[in-house]
Amino acid sequence: MLTDLLATNPLLLLFAVIAAGYLVGQVSVRGSRLGAAAVLFAGLAAGACDERLQLPEILQSFGLTLFVYTIGLQCGPAFVASLRGDGWRLIAFAVAVVALAGVEAVALAKWFSFDAPLAAGLFAGSLTNTPALAAASELMPGKAAGAAAAVAYAITYPLGVVAVMAVMTLLRRGPSRSPADPSGETSAHRLVGRTVRVTTQAAVDRSIATILDAARLDVVVGRILSRGRLATAHMSDRLRKGDLVSVVGSAASVARAAAVLGEESELQLADDRSHLDYRRILVSDARLAGRALADLRLAASFGAVITRLRRGDTDHLPRPDTVLELGDRVRVVAARTDLDAISRFFGDSERVVSEVDDLSLGIGIALGLALGLLVIPLPGGLSLRLGLAGGPLVVALVLGARARTGPILWSLPHGATLTLRQLGLVLFLATVGTRAGRPFVETLADGGLGWRLLLAGALMTTSTAVVTLLLGRRWLRPAPDFLAGLAAGVQTQPALLAFAQERGDADDAGAGYAAAFPAAFIAKVLAAQLVYLASV
Repeated sequence: MLTDLLATNPLLLLFAVIAAGYLVGQVSVRGSRLGAAAVLFAGLAAGACDERLQLPEILQSFGLTLFVYTIGLQCGPAFVASLRGDGWRLIAFAVAVVALAGVEAVALAKWFSFDAPLAAGLFAGSLTNTPALAAASELMPGKAAGAAAAVAYAITYPLGVVAVMAVMTLLRRGPSRSPADPSGETSAHRLVGRTVRVTTQAAVDRSIATILDAARLDVVVGRILSRGRLATAHMSDRLRKGDLVSVVGSAASVARAAAVLGEESELQLADDRSHLDYRRILVSDARLAGRALADLRLAASFGAVITRLRRGDTDHLPRPDTVLELGDRVRVVAARTDLDAISRFFGDSERVVSEVDDLSLGIGIALGLALGLLVIPLPGGLSLRLGLAGGPLVVALVLGARARTGPILWSLPHGATLTLRQLGLVLFLATVGTRAGRPFVETLADGGLGWRLLLAGALMTTSTAVVTLLLGRRWLRPAPDFLAGLAAGVQTQPALLAFAQERGDADDAGAGYAAAFPAAFIAKVLAAQLVYLASV
């Protein structure tokens, strides 16, 4: 029998759930798909069919750890940079939303006549945070109270995913402006290249650096044609009237640059490849990763200029302080005879960037797990533990921002990061789904209690999502994809992040998730204990 076969073969069950979830996730309803999040519901269906169809809990722990660690590495630079800018508003916002959710949980518990364990389980499940449930359970006397909290958690957890997805879809529309990115490497704009003729007196006999700084132009100048000689442009070059320069940046920035320098020209300098040429080169030399472009001294060594940097599927405008990552592709303009040497300098090896540094990955995750085990005492007899999700995430955010420590490179190649993140996500979702499926059905069948928990969870999850998205849009005014990631981070839910990334810009959604997740996670662990104490 198929059920017996799956019950005695956990690996077969795992991949069957993943495959079924993938098929469901590809179904499009009015342009929306569940994507990888559908693995959770495939697991719920399997677990509901037979209580034996449960995946080992170690898979959940492994998947969750892998997922949050790779997210932290990828978003660490932007998160740490945000702390020096506008990021405190995002952190304060996430904590405020969690605090409001805690107050609502206490109010709903009194309204529906739930006892303290059910109130704590309602809070943890509706906000989909397992460590919060564990923290509150440590305060509960006896196994019965802990079991009651777990039942409430199992009932409300799926709603914590489904309801937020529905709200995110309904409130999808939003402003197009992205929040300021302190690193300057936002993916919110697309790069274009234009040739500009120098005609304004303000640009004549001034260096490129002086002109760009004075007018605050966010562009890169790649080539210059002066007195019949075509060469790569450097910041110290002085412009003459009639010079032609190639300018790269967003459409708006290039238009501003053209107005400052003179006027756009129909002649395209990039078309002349007889002497100067360009090539997109893969950064695979680990010695270059974690270093700023200014430190490479390409102009001095090769007379070369980098005009674009492609990370993942997005082109970024390179700046002197832009830090390279393995897997980046840089578009280099240089003499044709130098391009092969420049390619060797960067590495340009697909094989190398497909590999994972086992040493840095092992040390980083081990440090994160150790941090998650630490018990932090708090006033009033409470305690805080970051657990499997919080510890690796905090460590990864720090290591991702640091990039390297001596010979150890903490960041992973972009492609490898995406692969490990996807693997961790589906392992986590499949395991959670199979283990929550049976309790979910049994509690629903238990008369009034199940349906009251279901209604309370729906109210709490929906109201929290609406508050996050509406107030976040009004107060923070981020781009829609960043806001969707922020909502997923406030919910501390990987499935919601996957849903947001399936429907929009993955980098923007990941940045929003990383901005909110750490603060929201810590706040939930503390708030769950306060909800329990307030409901006793």
